[in-house]
Amino acid sequence: MLIASYNRPGMGDVLVTIVENGTGEQTVVTKNGVTQILGDKGQLLGYNFNNASQLLDDLQDHRGQIVLTEPQVAKLNEAIQKAGFTTSLVADLSPKFVVGYVSEIEDHPKSDHLHITKVDLGDETVQIVCGSPNITDHVKVIVAKVGAMMPSGQIIWPGKLVGVESNGMICSGRELNLNNAPNQPGCVILPDDFGQAGDTFDFKKGNHLF
Repeated sequence: MLIASYNRPGMGDVLVTIVENGTGEQTVVTKNGVTQILGDKGQLLGYNFNNASQLLDDLQDHRGQIVLTEPQVAKLNEAIQKAGFTTSLVADLSPKFVVGYVSEIEDHPKSDHLHITKVDLGDETVQIVCGSPNITDHVKVIVAKVGAMMPSGQIIWPGKLVGVESNGMICSGRELNLNNAPNQPGCVILPDDFGQAGDTFDFKKGNHLF
């Protein structure tokens, strides 16, 4: 997994990369403009790159999550090595916002408003706990997979909701900042012909859903 984010107006010329969700005490070391973050067990959590626009020349228009190409990751790894760190980054080109098909749904045993869904993502079926009042089975939805960064900056990690495992998020139009999305709870139910389970969600096409 490789999550990358760049927002020059908000954070300056810093590229943030995350490879693992860290809890507990962290160790932070900066050398030659590269900051390494390690978790409480010594595992790599990510790197921050100062003066990132000097490493990658096409960052200016980015605001938020970036899908780094393999050549871009190679340039970052060169900077990591020059700084004296030994752990490299690995490119992750898999889409994080996809079309999902809700094949099963059941009530959460410990909640009066949550539901446990099984969602077909094409190459896998995942369990997602969802609180949308309009969720039902046999519909297509927009899924933020584990490793997605929402427009708010929230990162989707594996977790539990009221004790039940959940791997991903079924999204509303508001959460994705889609044009004219209603200001009310409820996930986006996609038209049957929008795409197949596992297809990358097309945000330009999605902006015309409302």
